[in-house]
Amino acid sequence: MNMQAAPVMAPPAPRSLDDTGLPTVVMRDILLKTMFRRNLEQVTELARVLALPVQVTQELIDLCRTQRLIEATGTLHANSGGEMGYQLADAGKARALDALSQSEYYGAMPVPLEDYGQQVKRQSIRNIHMSRDQLTGAMGHLILPPTLIDQLGPAVGSGRSILMYGPPGNGKSSISNGIRDALGDTIFVPRAVFYSGQVITVYDPIVHTVAEELEDDPTQLRRTSNRYDRRYVLCERPTVITGGELSLDMLDLVYNATSRTYQAPLQLKSTGGVFIVDDLGRQKEPPQALINRWIVPLEESKDILALQSGEKFEVPFDTLVIFSTNFHPNEIFDKAALRRIFFKIKIDGPSQKDFLKIFALVAKKKKMPLDEKTLVHLIKNKYPTIDNVYANYQPIFLIDQMIAICEFEGIPYQMTPELIDRAWANMFVKDEKIVK
Repeated sequence: MNMQAAPVMAPPAPRSLDDTGLPTVVMRDILLKTMFRRNLEQVTELARVLALPVQVTQELIDLCRTQRLIEATGTLHANSGGEMGYQLADAGKARALDALSQSEYYGAMPVPLEDYGQQVKRQSIRNIHMSRDQLTGAMGHLILPPTLIDQLGPAVGSGRSILMYGPPGNGKSSISNGIRDALGDTIFVPRAVFYSGQVITVYDPIVHTVAEELEDDPTQLRRTSNRYDRRYVLCERPTVITGGELSLDMLDLVYNATSRTYQAPLQLKSTGGVFIVDDLGRQKEPPQALINRWIVPLEESKDILALQSGEKFEVPFDTLVIFSTNFHPNEIFDKAALRRIFFKIKIDGPSQKDFLKIFALVAKKKKMPLDEKTLVHLIKNKYPTIDNVYANYQPIFLIDQMIAICEFEGIPYQMTPELIDRAWANMFVKDEKIVK
């Protein structure tokens, strides 16, 4: 579902080799490596793999023919519309092997980093207009106080950083996912970018979801179908979710010493989308160190990465960063760090009224009949033992426990004070000393 008022402007397809913005030598070597590794002979096949228009691919092949790196096979392929076949000459094979020894990258042509930066501006996360209806619709499966939507709306619409904090089990992760779902539109993700002689792959099928392409409306001014630069992939706005496993080195370029290729770090893959740092405070590095790493990106909308040579360079940072923690912010950050996080939103447990709403919704979904006597027992006898502190996870936990007991005992799903007592016993661990 596209929630944007107008589609993102597509990057135009290159009409010539010059339009790609890439050095001719780089394109030549990628073509030779691709023909060598994939054993492709026809222009249309090569155009598809190189993500270039057929006429641009033909221009590149013709250039290589003049350098005697590629030669025509002299055969026409009947099953390919009578296309001429091409193959690597001996000099082309030698050049392909030499190029592969420097970098194993082949396939789709990269996009110059500078050009990608311009596309990032055209599809910036900060260009999105987030309405109350959009956000409420994406959060419709959650029982949230109205004041929370009041806080979340401006935060998401700004595309700035958000810190959500509060006791565990109250839906911070679910809210983060709801924010992701509220974005709803599509952007163009480069298969790879090119900087200083190096190709850095960006598109990642684990992170990026390819969007369904629609036929153009002839009345539309901005047409995208089959006309945009195929070095990009049309995707839903990406979401990267990390938790306790996040480490600082995951925010650096990933270099494969064997293939001598680079892969974009997580935050670059999430450009134009959402980067969720869940369970902040559970990582190996202290939260303060993680925030210090994000200071420049959060403030200046750019990140600094480094090549193996030590050369540092800027890349766009256009990501809605959501930090989620069970700790109080003052316990894990200094004031300077907190100042750099634009929105700070506390996620509390539900009121008793909202707790009962959630309980009823979960019971209905799981086909567990409600029992008023049991609910009164739960509210009057159980919750006072934990100072009437309610959490969003508790209804699901208690009902799942009762379902498990009913299935074990071979009885129909039912809700009784006895079953609530047995379920409650599994929700908390008694504070006691274990004699070893």
